[in-house]
Parts: sequence; C-alpha cells; structure tokens
Amino acid sequence: MRARWLTTVLAATLALAGCGLVSSSGTFHDATLPDGQRPLAGAKLVVTSKSFTEGVLLGKITATYLAAAGASVTDLTGAPGSASSRQAQLNDDADVLWEYTGTGWVNYHAETETISDPAELWQRVHDVEKRDYDLEWLPPANFNNTYAFGASTPNAERLNTRSLSDVAALPVPDRTFCVDDEFFSRSDGFLPMLEKYGIPYNMPTGVPSENVTRMDAGVVYTATARGEPCNFGMVYTTDGRVKNLDLVVLEDDREFFLPYSGTAVVRGVILEAHPELRTLLGTISERLTDDLMQELNGRVDIDGEDPSDVAYDWLKSENLIA
Repeated sequence: MRARWLTTVLAATLALAGCGLVSSSGTFHDATLPDGQRPLAGAKLVVTSKSFTEGVLLGKITATYLAAAGASVTDLTGAPGSASSRQAQLNDDADVLWEYTGTGWVNYHAETETISDPAELWQRVHDVEKRDYDLEWLPPANFNNTYAFGASTPNAERLNTRSLSDVAALPVPDRTFCVDDEFFSRSDGFLPMLEKYGIPYNMPTGVPSENVTRMDAGVVYTATARGEPCNFGMVYTTDGRVKNLDLVVLEDDREFFLPYSGTAVVRGVILEAHPELRTLLGTISERLTDDLMQELNGRVDIDGEDPSDVAYDWLKSENLIA
C-alpha cells in the first residue's frame, strides 16, 4: 500500500512543455477509498501545484485522494512559480490547482479594493474567474494563508498584546518590527498597515525608521522568537514555524490584510464531466484549518519529511483512504 506511483507520462510532459510547467516530484502513494468505491473510475486528471511547501502538500493530498477514488492522475505538483501552474490551467493542460482568493483578486485580476470579508472575496473571485476563464473556484477551505504579525509568547504576555491595535497602543520604543524587503514595499504591505493602525512610519509618535529592521523573510521568524531586534515580526498565518517557535499571531482587528483563503480550482469542463469532484474536494477542504496547515507544513519544512508521505499519512489519519 505504500508503493509510490510514478504518474508523470511523456505525453503530458510534452503537452506542458510550451507553458514551462515542470514537476518537481511526480509521485504519490497508492491508496483506495475505505469503502472500496471508485466514483472517478475512467477519469483522467492532471493535478498541478505551485512550488512552495503548502502548494505541493495540497497538490499531493489532492492527487492521492482523487487517485484513490479511481481517477488516473498525472501528478505535476511543484511547478516553479505561480505563473506556470496557473498558465497550465488556462491552457487546459492542468485540471486541478489549489489557489488563494487574495492571489486571484490582486495578482490575476489587478484589483486594488480591499475586501476583508472572506466569503465576499471568494464570491467575487469565483464569479470573475467563471466568467472570464470557465474556472470553477470551489467553496474555500477553512484556512487563510495571509500576512500577519507575530510575537514570541513571552513578549506577547509581557506587553499584553493580542491584536495590532494593542501594538499601536504601546509606547514608541516597544513598537519594533522585523519585515522583509518585499513586504516593506508592497502597496498592501507594511507602510499602509501602519497608517491603518494610526502609527505612521518614520514619525516620532508612530514607528521611527530605527524601530524597523529589514531582513530575509526566513530570518524574521527566528528574530521574532528571540525578541531581538524586534518585538513583532511579519509571518504567514499557516507557516509551520509559527507553531514550532511558539509564536502568537496577532489579530488584525481593523481588517487590513486581504484574506488568502485556500481554494481548489477546477476547469469548468472537467467539473461538468466529473461532478463528483465537487464532493470529493469539498471533503478535503472542510478539514483544512490554519492549525492543521501549520502542522503539515512544519513536518516538511522543519522535520524534513517528504510531502507525499505527509499527504498520505494525513489522509489515512482522517480515514479518507485505506
């Protein structure tokens, strides 16, 4: 039952070569559904993903589960960058891809309006994607991989901070931040966030420039956990290091950050041909939470486990596969 499937076939590789899609690891574990049913028998599906850990994990979970349901799955997870997996789906070369509502809104449709309600943002993205590309954004999962600020547990307790408004109420010397260059300069990033919370950058009563340390994104987590040189650091809400380093994620109580709800996206023609996908992918989505994604991401990024193993073990633990 633990034998790997090598599912990337030459025909698929040649078909995808034009859009630059290359799989980093076209393997996943063989499995069946617990009841032995095969609702996708006869279906041929291409599952792709972006190359970062969470994207690959979601792709492996999806490939394993849909294959267990009887589909012949070509695994093209780990496509480098966002553009290649997205373009493959637009070119009809890939059928299923996990996306994020914020990415769809800002990156794919160049929208600048901040919609803080996750359900409303999903509906807006769903409608425009269906209209323009016949891509079906299924109901989102229960996790939101958005920007946030974290603090070490000792610092959060010492400073009595649970929200960004609490940070804004601190004395100026305590408002120290670690951010990466990309987040610092984003139009929806650090500087407008400070404005939203009434502590503008480089102002004596706001956040003086010497209170902000810019560093590589990976180093931000360890610096925040140490509390040196900053009390608060930029994090992604589902990153495994949040749990591993015992960081407290501060509430964005003024709803500045755009939701990035994880959503399975399926080509409309494929969903028409195989409506069972709606239920099967919904079964996965409803189980995914911020805490769970932190745990699964941490098993890959911190513990060094293979994403296909983590995907298989999680599906097994949920009694979704046998």
